Amino acid sequence: MDIALIRTFLEVAATGSFVNASDRLYVTQSAVSLRIQRLEDSLGKPLFVRSKSGAELTPAGREFERYALSLIKIWEEARQQVGVPEGYTRSVTIGAQYSLWPRLGFRWIDAMKAQMPTLNIRAELGMPDRVTRFLIEGVVQIGLMYSPQLRPGLSAQKVLEEELVLAASHETTLDAIAPDYVFVDWGPEFVHAHALELPHLTNPGLTLSLGAMAAEYIVKRRGAAYLPARYIKQYLDEGRLHLVPDAPVFPYPVWSVWRDDLDPDVRQTAQTTLAALSDRIGADQSAVIADLAEISETETIEVLGQTDAS
Repeated sequence: MDIALIRTFLEVAATGSFVNASDRLYVTQSAVSLRIQRLEDSLGKPLFVRSKSGAELTPAGREFERYALSLIKIWEEARQQVGVPEGYTRSVTIGAQYSLWPRLGFRWIDAMKAQMPTLNIRAELGMPDRVTRFLIEGVVQIGLMYSPQLRPGLSAQKVLEEELVLAASHETTLDAIAPDYVFVDWGPEFVHAHALELPHLTNPGLTLSLGAMAAEYIVKRRGAAYLPARYIKQYLDEGRLHLVPDAPVFPYPVWSVWRDDLDPDVRQTAQTTLAALSDRIGADQSAVIADLAEISETETIEVLGQTDAS
């Protein structure tokens, strides 16, 4: 069976729309429709109920979804095993959000390669829903994300508490920062806490939904934004970014999500190296928070979204 038909079916099922599926698969809507029609013809039953609002699985479609996931998983296992390059004995694919590759994911790859030289590693990029879908399908065996979405066959572990700190490309104060402030959308919880405690910064005129990538924008312009302490520590040490005194911090947990059927030896290596890396990053973040406390007037650093100090 054509594996592209299976992937297309799962994409339509996940998004509930032929249009959204075509966007994600980078094909035309007519191509999606044709693939689903071919699959339905092969099975002899309709898999979706089409309507103006989208596409909903039929009873036959819901039953086939389980088999489709199994087919994709088996295909991915075969593809990865057969595709292991000469000189390597095992293979693993890691998926992560953009913000989690620099200063974390890349270092993790280095550590795993040093620990297990015969491990072939593939890296994937995506938002949590895409990485989760890849985990379910077996395309990815380990995921790094801020908002884990657990499904049967997956388990999650907290990697570290990301510390978002307010930093600027110039020395400034919390009261004077408004004209240069750039809002970085770190998700609903951050948006809510930010609106409550920093109302004078709720209409910045520029919003970036780019995560840590926003640092590359800020460091080259006159600007300020909430950014991950681990990511910007190098810029802070170089004097290219400056912490804003008395600004509250925002803890943002990072999670690893694992397929339960991951090779035990690969899992052991991945977990051990990730834990060691988390400890080092934690030390870097603690140093940044200590620097913030030193330049602030208050004895403790406020936590955005909490009334009490931490």
